Amino acid sequence: MAIKEYTITVNGTAYDVTVEEKGASAGAPAAATPAASAAPAPAAKPAASSGAGSIKVTAGAAGKVFKISASAGNELKAGDTIMVLEVMKMETPVVAPKDGVIATIDTTEGTMVEAGELLATMNEA
Repeated sequence: MAIKEYTITVNGTAYDVTVEEKGASAGAPAAATPAASAAPAPAAKPAASSGAGSIKVTAGAAGKVFKISASAGNELKAGDTIMVLEVMKMETPVVAPKDGVIATIDTTEGTMVEAGELLATMNEA
């Protein structure tokens, strides 16, 4: 039986899901079944390191980290560029949502990221 389990994070909330591959088995049920509980997932997989800031900066769309412009300790104003993602062959800036100091950069240049994935954290100035 070809059933796979995944943890999917949507807007910071983790969900455990079970998915069956199509055509995997003639006697298997046709629909995917949800996991019994999503509550244990956040404890098993923390969203960020212990030094993370209180402001989360996430990817607005799936793409590749093209350039990282800021580093931990940099003081930024709202709208300053933290990094640039390449999304559908277009350079898309990821900017500071508020004035603050970069606490962590949680990705590296060249990494593929998904929409909603944590890219950096900040603390208010």
